[in-house]
Amino acid sequence: MTLYQPEPVEISTRIRPGEWTEASLEELVSTYRTRIMEMGANMAEVTTDIERNDDGSVRVAVVWNKPAAAGDEDAVTGGQTV
Repeated sequence: MTLYQPEPVEISTRIRPGEWTEASLEELVSTYRTRIMEMGANMAEVTTDIERNDDGSVRVAVVWNKPAAAGDEDAVTGGQTV
């Protein structure tokens, strides 16, 4: 039995106008990418979408697009115990 779930993993948020700067946005994206990578993603599987809205708000999404078939559980978890 395998625990692998091929659905994408997403970390996302929306930030209201005036509550973010370019520097804080860059830091947030970096944090989200790090978290996704800690889950087992490799850089090629991670996409980042930043949507700046007309009202000054921003939507950030970092997504791990998992492959449909990843082999055995050890390959998916990087050998970590789940």
